[in-house]
Formats: sequence, C-alpha cells, structure tokens
Amino acid sequence: MTLKYSKKVMQNFMHPKNMGEIKNADGIGKIGNPTCLLPDEKIFIDKEFREIRKAEKNHLVLSHDASKNKIIGKFPRNYKGEIITLRNQLGEITLTPEHLIYSAIIPKGDRFKRIIGKKTLIPAWHHSEQLKKGDIVLYPIPKIKKDIKFLKINIKKSKWDFKSKKIPSKISVTSGLLRLFGYFLSEGNIQDKPSKTYISFSLNIKETEIAKDIEKIVKKSFNLDVKTKENPKKNTTVVFIYNSQLARWFKKLFGNGAQNKYLPDFMMVLPIKKQESLIEGLWKGDGCINTKRIGARASYVTISYYLAQQLKFLLLRQGIIPSIYVEKEKMSKWANHKKAYRIHVGQRESLIKLCKILNMNYSPKSYESISSWIDKDILYTSITKIEKRCYKGKVYNLEVEKSHSFVSEAFCLHNCGDIMWVYIKVSKKGKNEIIKDIKFKTFGCMAAIATTSMITQLAKGKTLEQAKKISRDDVAKSLRGLPPIKMHCSNLASDALKLAIENYKKRK
Repeated sequence: MTLKYSKKVMQNFMHPKNMGEIKNADGIGKIGNPTCLLPDEKIFIDKEFREIRKAEKNHLVLSHDASKNKIIGKFPRNYKGEIITLRNQLGEITLTPEHLIYSAIIPKGDRFKRIIGKKTLIPAWHHSEQLKKGDIVLYPIPKIKKDIKFLKINIKKSKWDFKSKKIPSKISVTSGLLRLFGYFLSEGNIQDKPSKTYISFSLNIKETEIAKDIEKIVKKSFNLDVKTKENPKKNTTVVFIYNSQLARWFKKLFGNGAQNKYLPDFMMVLPIKKQESLIEGLWKGDGCINTKRIGARASYVTISYYLAQQLKFLLLRQGIIPSIYVEKEKMSKWANHKKAYRIHVGQRESLIKLCKILNMNYSPKSYESISSWIDKDILYTSITKIEKRCYKGKVYNLEVEKSHSFVSEAFCLHNCGDIMWVYIKVSKKGKNEIIKDIKFKTFGCMAAIATTSMITQLAKGKTLEQAKKISRDDVAKSLRGLPPIKMHCSNLASDALKLAIENYKKRK
C-alpha cells in the first residue's frame, strides 16, 4: 500500500519545526502506540539472538544505528487480531500491523525500478501494514574492532593426565590458528570422557589439502603431532589431536556438538582482515562454491542456529551479502536430517569477495542484477514475502533507552510504535499562561513526525486553554490532509500536547 502525502506533510517531515528538547521544561508529554512481537520472535540480546519473551531489564540489545542499548522495560499483553509476517533474504519476523520497521517505501514510477533511484529514497519508520513486497528495509552491520594478538590457554592440565604433551600457556592469534578454528567449527568434534579426551576432524577422503593444513597449523601453534586415519569404504579421512588439555580448551571456546557450536565473542570483533582466515576455514570445511553453473553461487550449511547468525555478521562485515534459508527437519532413506540453516552468496560482487578470501579465481561474465547493497555500514535489502493471518495470544514489546529500537534476525524494529515527546515552557501574559516555547522529539513514521511538528507550530504563543482545544482535525487540516490510516498520528500529537499541559499543572 503506497500512501499519498500532501506537500505540507512532506515539508514538515523533511524540515520539521521546533524539533529538539527543552532542558528544565515546565511540562513534558509522552505518548506512544503499544505494538508487539510474538513471544518466540528472536531479537539480538546481549551477544546472541534470543526469544523476546526471554528479554529482561538491563539486557543489552543491538539497535538500528549498530549501537548497543539497555532494555528499560518489557511489556507483555494479550492480543487478538491480525498479525503480519515479513520476510527478506536474512530471515523473517511476525508482528502486529502497527509495529514500526526501519524502511523505505518505493513509490510508483520507472525511476525507482533501478538501484540508482532506490538509493535516493529517505528511510523512515513505517508501520508493517504499510509495507509491500519490494520495499527496502535497513539492517545495521556491527563494525566494532578489537584486535587480539595472543590467547591464553586457561585450562589446566589434569593431575592424572600422564599421556598429553604439555602445550603453551599463550599462543599467537595467527591466520593459521583462525583457519584451524574455522575447520573445527565446520568439521570438528570433541570426545570428552575420562581417560579418552581428544579432538577429531571428519573430512572427505579427497580433502587432503585441509588434512595437511590442520597438521601444519597444530604443529606450529601447539607443537603437537596429529594422527590421520583414512577409511576408503566410508570415503572419509579423520584427523585426530590426542591432547585432553587442548580438547577441553576448544570445548570451552566453541561448545561441542554440531548443533551447539558458536564463535566466542572476541572473534566477532576482530579486524576484518583476520576474520577472513576464520571464514576461509569455515567455508572450506562445510561450504561449497559452484562458479560454472548459470547464476554462480556459494553455499554453507550448519545445524547450529547461533553459528549461522554469527556467520551472517562475519560476511556482512566483509561487504558480502548473504541469504539465509531454513531447511526443516526431515527423514530420508538413509538418515534423519536435523533442521539446518543454509547460507547462500549469489550476488556477483559478494561472490567475488568471497572467492578472494578462499583464494579462488572467479571472473563473472554476466551482467550483475543488484537487489541489495551496503552503504555506510548498513545493508539495504528488499522485502521478498508478506503473509497475514489472525492470532490470539500473548505478545511482547520492549522499551529501549537512547535509540528506542532493537534488531531481529532481519529487520530493525522500533520499541513502542510511534512515540512522541512534547516539551513546553510556560510564561505569564497578564492573567493568562501562554506557551512561550515548545519542542518535540518523535520516533515514528513520516506522518508522526509531520503531525508533531505541526502541533508545535499551532500551539506556540497560545494560552494553555487555547492549546488544549487543538484537535486532531485541526492538525490534519493544517497539513492539507492525511491518509485515513494515518489519522491516529494527529490524535497522538494532540494527546501528547495535552499530556504536557497536564504535566505542567501537576508540577505547579
């Protein structure tokens, strides 16, 4: 649904009047819409994606500007009505129709069919019910960098471990070591039983280059030898590192079991040059690239949800745009397949960058079709699917300090729908009290910003009694009209002003 706005609305959105905050204001009015997500929707909390129902006060969330901010409130409520599921190439989210998403609505016209036209659009907070297939959503790319040159092996050798060779207490974080970590996350396993603790890497029998690389890195980093066993019948090669101290350290760093593996925090903020080696090991271990097929593509598969989301961020930091698909659990003739996460890289420039990391030659011949792009550490990508259905049950929302937003797997979400603050300064004029100064802050859509801007203009210089009488119709009329679906914004603006006046009277 594309909404048509008057020139007056556009002017007040593009160049709002009286925007800001009055320090030591005489009255403050705050108002917002209660908009929510379903309980199991995952958002970025502290260092991983977790269900919104598990969010708690003082947890940190990733916000739309890539900063991290505290949760200062969680609001569960019962809901009955329509919900909307939106999908893009990173994932999907299900929420109530008025929840605000950081996005850009594509107008009609040939100008906006091409990428050059789409890049001129101004992003804003739009309600989910306003968005249509093809509209652009924005996603932040965390760019915090913290280099680490050495790692301490803070796992002591067992008192009764007489077989394991002593390993260094501190090792250099080299490209080889990071590549080894990548191999382990993709192909590694830890056997952790009394008197039988070791690391193993299960490879295809043809992956001799990886087996030799593992052997070389382990010798250089830990001064340990490996044992390699080939099984031609099963077409496999297994590389063993028999050292219980190292095995327990790997388990502490990365978890164990393919479904539970994850990257430790320090690896997520390493300089992107160092992260290249980590990606190389991951992709060579569990990924593939086919540059000969029509529409060349790289693919990586893992059954670890956490590792899939972390790899998404690693790729985005490199300027590589991935797509994530979920493969449901299924049974076949030969095995039970667990739920898996498939990460594809198919956009030409992204594939060129990935091939460079993997030391592969790739010279595309076809003309590139761009549907997503990265600009100033923000990914711009389009909505690929929209579904609506009825729902009855619990829903959740948060209040986040400073940025008032939080990030899900694929979308940036505002924490409270349209939210407005109106600040007033009151002075005496004869027997009357007048609004000497008025300012506002609004997090919301185009109409929300325009209506709050307009109400400050209508109220400035008025007496308190005159200002209280400004109605939603007055605001809409001054803006030369609003779409019917947006009339609630003018109602919010007038209510915020009334609350500021009431707040002044209470303080007085």
